[in-house]
Amino acid sequence: MEIIKTDFQDLRIIKPQVFKDPRGYFFESYNKNKLKDSIGAVEFVQDNQSKSTVGTIRGLHYQLAPFAQAKLIRVLIGEIYDVVVDLRKHSPTYGNFFGIELTEENNTQLYIPKGFAHGFSVLSETAIVSYKTDNFYHHESERGINFNDPKLNIDWKVDTNSSVISSKDKVLPSFKEAEKNFNF
Repeated sequence: MEIIKTDFQDLRIIKPQVFKDPRGYFFESYNKNKLKDSIGAVEFVQDNQSKSTVGTIRGLHYQLAPFAQAKLIRVLIGEIYDVVVDLRKHSPTYGNFFGIELTEENNTQLYIPKGFAHGFSVLSETAIVSYKTDNFYHHESERGINFNDPKLNIDWKVDTNSSVISSKDKVLPSFKEAEKNFNF
């Protein structure tokens, strides 16, 4: 398992070692001990899975502290453009976004620490995304940022004029207006 640092402190790209043979392939998708050396002790408590069609945009979502969630994202089927926005005040990357293509072919995962908003767009006909969280879903602390905020200027790699977006996500506030309570 290769764990790659990004320019965003604590945000990590995880590339598993894939063993292929005539039967197919095998890899460790999660190993607590190997991740602990790079990201510290994280106790994941909930697994989530979504299925979406091409052009769908989900996000940008997060939960306020103390209910914030660290996440480990991976794609089981298809391809997505995964995006995070740093919400940690005083961070050198505060207000910036990071994007990466996660696919069933590259098996790459993204570890997202607490204090980031998360979203993705679907680049394939269908995508099944699975992710672990280190805190349970807490409805009252759920927040979000509008995917189309001009300050963030995210290229979602899909036509946002014809994207499938939930009615809830369409009316999320801008980055500037969104409630945030994270510190670096």
